[in-house]
Amino acid sequence: MIQGTGSNVGKSMLVAGLARAFANRGLSVAPFKPQNMSNNAAVTPDGGEIGRAQALQALACRRPPEVDMNPVLLKPESETGAQVILRGQLHSTAAAGAYGRLKASLLPAVLDSFHRLGAGADLVLIEGAGSPAEVNLRAGDIANMGFAEAADVPVILVGDIDRGGVIAQIVGTREVISAPDRARIKGFAVNKFRGDVALFDAGVTAISDHTGWPSLGVLPWFADAWRLPAEDVMDLDRARPGSTGALKIAVPRLGRIANFDDLDPLAAEPGVTLEIIAPGRPLPGDAALVLIPGSKATIADLDAFRANGWDIDLAAHIRRGGHVLGLCGGYQMLGQSVSDPEGLEGRPGRYPGLGHLNIDTVMRPGKRVALSAARHPASGAALSGYEIHLGETSGPDCDRAWLDLSGRREGAASEDGRIQGCYLHGLFASDGFRATFLDRLGAPSQPGYGASVDRVLDDLAAHIEAHMDLDRLLAMADPVRA
Repeated sequence: MIQGTGSNVGKSMLVAGLARAFANRGLSVAPFKPQNMSNNAAVTPDGGEIGRAQALQALACRRPPEVDMNPVLLKPESETGAQVILRGQLHSTAAAGAYGRLKASLLPAVLDSFHRLGAGADLVLIEGAGSPAEVNLRAGDIANMGFAEAADVPVILVGDIDRGGVIAQIVGTREVISAPDRARIKGFAVNKFRGDVALFDAGVTAISDHTGWPSLGVLPWFADAWRLPAEDVMDLDRARPGSTGALKIAVPRLGRIANFDDLDPLAAEPGVTLEIIAPGRPLPGDAALVLIPGSKATIADLDAFRANGWDIDLAAHIRRGGHVLGLCGGYQMLGQSVSDPEGLEGRPGRYPGLGHLNIDTVMRPGKRVALSAARHPASGAALSGYEIHLGETSGPDCDRAWLDLSGRREGAASEDGRIQGCYLHGLFASDGFRATFLDRLGAPSQPGYGASVDRVLDDLAAHIEAHMDLDRLLAMADPVRA
C-alpha cells in the first residue's frame, strides 16, 4: 500500500508508474483504492463509477477498469456533503459527520472488492487517501491505516520534497501515528525532487536515522506528468507547457468542477492555449472558445458563475462572435432554466439559466451512467465517451442536436451553431472529432492522444525503474490474506 504524507504528494501517479513498470516485467497487476474523494470520475464497462485515477492506473496495468478497483467513491456536492458511490452505484448522500459514522460499515464491502482483485492478480498496488497522519480520522478509517490493518498489508510512505519540509513530513508522520500503525510502514520514498538527487543523500540518511525505515529511492520531478489525466482539481493549476498555441480556450474554474479530464486532450494540442480562469478573474476577451465544464452542483455553480461576473463576460464574448461549449453541468447552465423539484441539489425550485440556449433542464432522481459510442453527423467523425449526469434536458435547440449516440440524438445548438452543449464527456479524446472541432475554430490538431498517454506511462515506468528499488519493493509485498 502506497500512503502519502499528505494530499497531492503524487500517490496516484506513483501507483500508475509502478503498475506499468511491474506489468512490463510480465506481472498481472491491479490497482486498488479503498476510498477516493473526487468529482473526476470514470465509467466502467458495466456502468459503474470509479475515480479517474483508478481508470488511469487500470490502463497502466493494461486491463479494463472495474468497480472493485475503487469500491468507495465520494463525490463532494458542497463544503460539508458528498454523494457516496459504493461499488460503482449511488449508495447515499451524506454530510461529513454522517459519513464519519457510516464509513466503518462499508469496510466489509471494501475488503470483498480487495479480495476479488487479489484473486485475479499477481500484485495489487493499493493507494491511500490523504495521510495517515490525520490521526483524528483514524477511528473507523477505511482509506489508510484502517484498511491496511484490516487487510494486513505492508505500507510504503511517500513524501513530497517540492512542497518543502519533507524530512519533517515523514518523521512527523511516524511520531503521530500509533505504534502498531508505525510497524506497518516498511520503507519510504521521496517524490518530486528538482536538481541533483545526490544533494539529498544526507536528508535520506536523516530520515532513516529518525524512523528506522529504509529508503526505496528519491524520485526526480517527472516533467511529463501534466500529460496524464488529472484526478485532483488542484492539478488544474499545474504547469502545462503544451498550452502555448494561438487558439485560446478559456475554462472558468467552477467550485464543483467535475470530469475535467475533458480538458486534457485540448491542453496537449500544440495549437491550443488552455487557460483555467480562477474565481475573481474575468473571462479573457481574446478567447476563441469559452468551455464551461461539468459540475457536481449545477445550481450552486450557476450562482457562483454570476457572482464572479462571468455571465457578463460570456455575453460579451458571444456578442464579439465567440464560440461557447457547455459539457454536462455546463450544458445545463447555458439553458433558460434549471429546475430541481425534489431538491436533489439543495433547496427545491426553478432557477434561471444563462439563457444562451433555448433549452430547459429538470433534475430528476436516477443518474445516467454509461459508456457511449457516438458519431458527429456533420463531419462523419466517430467518437466515444461517457455520460454521468442527473437531469433531463429538452427544448427547441435540441432539434439541432449535433451528436448521434447509437441512434439517439444528443446535445443542442444555437441557430448560428456558435453555442453548443451536450452530456457526453471524453469526446475530445477521439482524434477525428477533436480535429474537426478545432479546425472549425481555425486551429490544427495533432493525432494520437491515446497513444501519447500510453507512451507517457511507459516513460513514467522507466523513470521509476531508474530511481526506485523495485526489487526491494516487490520483496516487501505480502500474500493477500482472506
